[in-house]
Amino acid sequence: MTQPPVKLLVVFSSTYGTNLGMAREAAHAAEAAGAQVRLRRAAETAPQSVVDSQEPWKANLQAMQDIPAATPDDMEWADGFVFSTPTRFGGAASQMRAFIDTLGGLWANGKLAGKTFSAMTSAQNPNGGQETTLQTLYVTAMHWGAILVPPGYTHQHIFASGGNPYGASVTANGQPLSDEDRHTIRHQVNRQVELTRKLLN
Repeated sequence: MTQPPVKLLVVFSSTYGTNLGMAREAAHAAEAAGAQVRLRRAAETAPQSVVDSQEPWKANLQAMQDIPAATPDDMEWADGFVFSTPTRFGGAASQMRAFIDTLGGLWANGKLAGKTFSAMTSAQNPNGGQETTLQTLYVTAMHWGAILVPPGYTHQHIFASGGNPYGASVTANGQPLSDEDRHTIRHQVNRQVELTRKLLN
C-alpha cells in the first residue's frame, strides 16, 4: 500500500521579505521531498498607517496577498509545521505570536500533539536574538506536545550558514538569501519530512 504524502504546513511572518523567501524555499524543498504543502502567512496585525509609513514593508505586504492567512484548520490538517519569523527583541514577531494565540482550542483538545515542529528566523545581526527566538518557539511547541525537529549539526551546510543547530537563521540586511542559507533550509526541511514520514509509518 502506498503511504499518503506527509502534510507539511509552512507558516511565516515577514516584514521586509526575508522570511517570505525562507518560507518559499522551505515549501519548495518539502514539495521536492514528496510532501503535500500549505504555505501560509501570519496575518498582519500592525496598523495600516504604520505599514504605509515604510515603503519596503508596504511593498512586501502587497507581495504576499496571494498567500492565504494561516488558520487553526491548517494546523489541524498538517502532520508537521515549519514556522519562520523575524526576531523581535529576542522572540518571535508579534504577528506570529498573535497566530499562535488562536490555537488554544486545538491545544486543549490535543490536536497539535504528536506532530513535528521546526523553526527558522532572521535578524539584522547574528547576535540579535536569533537563537532565543527559535528556542522560545520550541518551548511553545513543547506545550502542544509536538515533536521537535531542529537540524542540529547533521550536515556541513549548518556550519557554512552560521552554525545555528536550532534552525536556519539568516542575518538580514536586505540582501537575497545566500546559497548557504538555501542549502541549510532545504536540509532542515528534508530532515523534517523524512522524520515525519517515519513517524506516520
